[in-house]
Amino acid sequence: MKNSDRVNPFFAGRCQAKPVARTNCIQPVYAKLPRAPINTSPVPRLTSLYHHADTGAYGKRSYPGNCGGNLIRDLLQYFKPRLVLDPMTGSGTCQDVCKEIRVDCRSGDIHEGFDATSAEAMQSLADGELADFIWAHPPYWRQKLYAADERDLSRTLTLGSFLGRYAMFIEAVAGVLSPGGRFAILMGDYQDREAGFVPLVYHTKRLAFKAGLVQCCTDIVRFSHGASSSRKVYRSSFIPGLHDVCVVFEKPKLRKEVKP
Repeated sequence: MKNSDRVNPFFAGRCQAKPVARTNCIQPVYAKLPRAPINTSPVPRLTSLYHHADTGAYGKRSYPGNCGGNLIRDLLQYFKPRLVLDPMTGSGTCQDVCKEIRVDCRSGDIHEGFDATSAEAMQSLADGELADFIWAHPPYWRQKLYAADERDLSRTLTLGSFLGRYAMFIEAVAGVLSPGGRFAILMGDYQDREAGFVPLVYHTKRLAFKAGLVQCCTDIVRFSHGASSSRKVYRSSFIPGLHDVCVVFEKPKLRKEVKP
């Protein structure tokens, strides 16, 4: 292992106090990420702080909410799954990653009429098998609208109705995950004009635990480079969120019965 591979080589964008007068934008400065401890991880740069300004040639950056594929690639190279399910494929980012690294991936999306909150639909996507890795980047409630289909999570009118359907999705995922399999879900909190601060990462964990899943590693805080909100000017005062969180859950393995 090279010395350069033993530490996280990336840098995190921070902000200067003085905005640029012409554009009213905040100029980025750079802060070095903390040194990561040396271990036998096959992906040393995959730490609790994830920065990758290069999105890679995965999916379509013009698609609303596209997250880039580097985090997906690093997770797959770390966990080394055999079968990946991608029930909210969007512009095909996870598909593109799996094709590049030659991992079997089965995808569906609400734009194609696939309802990821349906246990029957998830069973159909798995096609009689159990997946050992499932990736999902769901809507952050109504922050962005994705599809005209009323079953789309971003179309739910209230937080309660969103969480009800979100719970159905997580339960459907748990139903097609193999014992010991992992479920990685990228979610972000945000400030809603009517509902106030919406802690969706908290709700994600709460619902996953209720579905019988356990968290298997640290939260992965992904810096949101290229977010459309960073190019906007707001008249209100607030503390901007510059990240979202990837949480990786695991379905507990079946315990062997011990005969008396």
